[in-house]
Amino acid sequence: METLIVLAILVVFAIVVIMRTVRIVPQQTSLIVERLGRYSRTLEGGIHFLIPFVDKVRANVDLREQVVSFPPQPVITSDNLVVNIDTVIYYTVIDSRAAVYEIANFIQGIEQLTVTTLRNVIGSLDLEQTLTSRDQINSQLRGALDEATGKWGIRVNRVELKAIDPPLSVQESMEKQMKAERDRRAAILNAEGVKQSQILTAEGEKQSQILRAEGSAQARVLEAEGQARAIKQVFDAIHRGKPTQKLLAYQYLQVLPQIARGDSNKMWIIPSELTDALRGIGGMLGKGDDSGRIDDEEFVEVGEPDASSFEPFALQDAKAALEEARGQAARSTKEATEHSAPVSATQPPMKRPADAVPPPPPAPTAPIAESAPPAAPSAPESWTGEEPRG
Repeated sequence: METLIVLAILVVFAIVVIMRTVRIVPQQTSLIVERLGRYSRTLEGGIHFLIPFVDKVRANVDLREQVVSFPPQPVITSDNLVVNIDTVIYYTVIDSRAAVYEIANFIQGIEQLTVTTLRNVIGSLDLEQTLTSRDQINSQLRGALDEATGKWGIRVNRVELKAIDPPLSVQESMEKQMKAERDRRAAILNAEGVKQSQILTAEGEKQSQILRAEGSAQARVLEAEGQARAIKQVFDAIHRGKPTQKLLAYQYLQVLPQIARGDSNKMWIIPSELTDALRGIGGMLGKGDDSGRIDDEEFVEVGEPDASSFEPFALQDAKAALEEARGQAARSTKEATEHSAPVSATQPPMKRPADAVPPPPPAPTAPIAESAPPAAPSAPESWTGEEPRG
């Protein structure tokens, strides 16, 4: 029994000796080995053999890049505002022996060095510069930390400001300022939109008025030409027919009641030509004396009107008139487009260019009202044209 116990103790001792003798180090890891309390060597990745109970592993150092985040630190800016800044440090251990023997806790040392350096950098900046100069602050922190941690075997790769928190009162003021700025921009954009809309509306009204004026001018010209031709046809037809005095008197008596037609007529004055018309009618019926007798005149049959008499009043071809109106409308639209630039308050109003020819004025025609009395019967060529005296 005692032999088994001794054998078991020997087996356990052998296992412990083997474990202390053989060491397998992972990649990107280093072991600090001390022999009898003093630094002996640094073991890199691979298998290594130690002297049991003589060599001792002091520290296991990770050589990969490390990331450490520090809690927010209160920092005072140059305009006496306290802001809380939390930082993130990216570092790598490049010398395991220095990281173990030069400083007791290099993480704590980096944190305190970051706080002091951050206060020095932020103390020279105001709040606005602090919020807008993160790259500058990061570069200054990295330079200061890399210089200080070099003797510790630490290389600082990057320094990032994770958050900058100003006081709540300052945050509320900044939010109000940002809201006011956005409202101002929105008002400016709205005003610009209204301005453009009014300009476009005015330009559209201007072009429509120009087109309507051109169309109205063309319509008046065509209407005047039609009225002139109609008057010419009636005038020529009357003269070619050579109407007798009897026919003129009869027509005069038929039109005479229309003179008194109307609700506003309170008094009717009989013209002096009525007696002549009655005397002509009486002569036609054979009741007048020799002085009122009217000689028979030869009736002339009205033939077809001569086309050459209407040449000065010939209407323009409908297709040609339409093409001309479209051409004038296109020129007017081009003029409106060229002068469609926004007119400022100090700019004088646009004038019609000199090369724009105004539409021709309508031919003067005497308006014929429905209520106006008809014209007096035209007298024969031998009539002197003297108006009777009332």
